[in-house]
Amino acid sequence: MDSISNKPARSSAAWEGGFASPFSGYSLQGAGAIQVNLPEWGGVLGPATLLSPAAVWARPGRQGGSLARERTLRVCLETEAGDIGPLKGEIHWNGATGEALGIQLLGVSPHQGERILTLLDAEVRRGLAVPEASPLPVQEEITGGERLRAVLRKIAALGNQAVVRRPGQAVRMTLERLDEEGGRLYWRCAEPGAGWGGASAELEVVGYNSAYRMHLETRASEGGLWVTSLPERLWRVRHRWHRRVLAPEGTRARFEHPLWSELGWHSRDVVDVSYSGLSLRSGTGDLLFPGLFLPLEVETAHGERISLRCEVRHVSFSQADGRRLCGLEARPLTPRDSVLWMRFVSQTLSPSTRSGEAWLEPLWDLYAASGYFNLAGKSSHHFDALRRDFIDLSGRAAKLPHVFCQTVWPSERGVEASLSAVKPYQNTWMLHHLGRRPGKPVNAPPVPGQILRDIYQRTLEHAQVDPDFRWLISYAESTVPWVRRTHLAFAERAHEGGESLVMYLRLMDAECSEMSGEPVGDVEIGPASMGEKLLLAREIARTRPASYADSLDLTRERLELRGASRFWKEEGLRRERRILVARREGVAVAALVLELGPPATNLFRLMDCARLFPLLPEGKDAYVALLDEARRWFAFHGRTAFVYLCEDEGGYARRARLHDDPSTQPFLWIISASLAPEFLEHIQEQSVGRQPSHTPSVLSS
Repeated sequence: MDSISNKPARSSAAWEGGFASPFSGYSLQGAGAIQVNLPEWGGVLGPATLLSPAAVWARPGRQGGSLARERTLRVCLETEAGDIGPLKGEIHWNGATGEALGIQLLGVSPHQGERILTLLDAEVRRGLAVPEASPLPVQEEITGGERLRAVLRKIAALGNQAVVRRPGQAVRMTLERLDEEGGRLYWRCAEPGAGWGGASAELEVVGYNSAYRMHLETRASEGGLWVTSLPERLWRVRHRWHRRVLAPEGTRARFEHPLWSELGWHSRDVVDVSYSGLSLRSGTGDLLFPGLFLPLEVETAHGERISLRCEVRHVSFSQADGRRLCGLEARPLTPRDSVLWMRFVSQTLSPSTRSGEAWLEPLWDLYAASGYFNLAGKSSHHFDALRRDFIDLSGRAAKLPHVFCQTVWPSERGVEASLSAVKPYQNTWMLHHLGRRPGKPVNAPPVPGQILRDIYQRTLEHAQVDPDFRWLISYAESTVPWVRRTHLAFAERAHEGGESLVMYLRLMDAECSEMSGEPVGDVEIGPASMGEKLLLAREIARTRPASYADSLDLTRERLELRGASRFWKEEGLRRERRILVARREGVAVAALVLELGPPATNLFRLMDCARLFPLLPEGKDAYVALLDEARRWFAFHGRTAFVYLCEDEGGYARRARLHDDPSTQPFLWIISASLAPEFLEHIQEQSVGRQPSHTPSVLSS
């Protein structure tokens, strides 16, 4: 697009805090259909490449380089339907090569704004204008037999809508049945009387947040069903970052136009919502356009009012009634609005789930019934000691959506399933506390696996709202079939490019009162100096994948956990990291990284943890002494125990009096936030039709 290639690299400070983006409106694809005329500068400047009632970009001729910056001048838009103007304009950018020039339009009247948007409407219908800044999809080719069949099983079970496309024809379909042994797909046409004809066709199926495209060969027509062979490959195209669903009936949006307050207040129906935006029905007189910054208030059917900061992203038109569907990117205005918006959108996206603060006693019962308390050989006494802290902290979680998410699926039996997330590091969310009650509730969904899909969707979509979200982690148990099919299989598939990691380790319990009894010898232990911290950061970067260091805040810039500690402290919660080193003759040989979190944030005490790193080959000889020092540090902070995250063979475990269950095989799981939508697609694929009646809690964390 011309407008993209002609943009300067930087923005103008004069437009900051304005009512519209300097790159607002529509990119123009025609050959000079709209000319920018500057009467005071000798006539036509050049063709417009980007236009809105707030700004116009042009490709200037020879005189463009001589225009002075910050000069107010008259601007006319010359079109086939007549001129618009004169308008007042102010130059703010001139590209380094003189090929692009931006003019901010000042004092445009509602009538002039309407004429500009009417002109752009016509260009859009002719295919000569497109909304600015459309995101590009992410595409994947799926050829593996089992993966391909898993996608098709999901499509058949969930009844996703499909469209068969041919030149001049689009017919809606649903996949009624998958015959894996016979290699056939059975499609039912949603439009009686519409024939598909021909030997082959291109078909597109809309999934959770992706569209699947495939080429199908006709095999037969049986009982009103179109029978095709299985495709050899699928193409998956991501079409959104956040899932959108229809808004509850009665949801309204109220706004005043930021450029023309004389238009008065408008109240419009909200059509759909997502965490990052909404769309609404707009009239022709609303004069909304892409790039416009729009303060807006949403009123729910229950009377709650939520103030949002919005930017118009697209406007589509209805030929029948002239009404528009306006899509907006939205951000809550205040912390209170953020809590209300998260609650409203979460409940709309996942109506079967709830946030957990109202279900704390049933949630604790769920963990007992699901077998969660039996993982890793823990005793009931271990969890009884955490019960009060867990309920106290969980009661606060719903008011801290930027730190916690606790999802439950209620039923007549109490809580049917639950999954939680917490933000322990600056750019990382951790999944934990997954539980599933044995058996089926009376109100069980008809599609297998729906309960697990619901709680995964609500929890991961919550994390996706965080603008700093870069990594998703969990500490999971590999002996559980569900984990192998979901977490392990997905991370292994996404391993290329360093965007995922599976690291096997041992989660070892250390009681603060159970010292090793071994002499310290010539080892001196103390706080790490700045130089020793830099040495540790270099050693971690050398011996660990980049995803490990970045997701766990073990990089040079974030080694002291200041960023994460700050946003926990702002909510009155304690989160800190302490780095100690063991020295021999003044030389650091090993480092101990200690972390502390609020009690019962994680029922396996993963927020109260220790890691050890050798700084010299003989560093492991100091591990037992360092673990004793860890016991003293945690005891000083009121803890009775902590978890040692053992990333080596652990030959010193007996001497250090560490304990774990040898039958378990836990691992650290890390994926990039950019893969979260694909992981949710994978959860859907693996949960359909293969979920046993009893799924115990599967995350060691």
